[in-house]
Amino acid sequence: MQRLEAKLEHFCDLEVELGDIIEMGAGRGGMRRIIPIIGGRVRGTVNGEILNIGADWQTVYPDGLAELDTRYSFRTDDGAVVEIINYGFRHGPKEVIEAIARGEDVDPASYYMRTHARLETGHPEYAWLNRMLFVGSGTRHKSKVHVTLYKLV
Repeated sequence: MQRLEAKLEHFCDLEVELGDIIEMGAGRGGMRRIIPIIGGRVRGTVNGEILNIGADWQTVYPDGLAELDTRYSFRTDDGAVVEIINYGFRHGPKEVIEAIARGEDVDPASYYMRTHARLETGHPEYAWLNRMLFVGSGTRHKSKVHVTLYKLV
């Protein structure tokens, strides 16, 4: 049987601006919180502005694992609106996660933040996005997140 290797191609870099964390308290599996997504930029194969709509609904488990569950949108520079649903995990050594929680910048290699994303649009020029899979690598900062998305080809 012939095997086809999957490859990753850089798609875009997302600079996602965050609002203040809304703590929900303990849920079924861990501490729940909502982090509003209030803006930002998209640069790469597509360029645009992240809209002030959406959030990251997180569950933080007792072992420090943060389950990331985001839904937000961006508008390309030529007017297409694209929805992003991005799901993933962030975890690392306790002292690193505590530093991130205090808003400190830490070496991205010192913790794991990976995602998989689905993009969707009704714009005919970007319909190809609806048929692609994406994976991401991210870093958390005090009031923003950087995510690099790669197209799985």
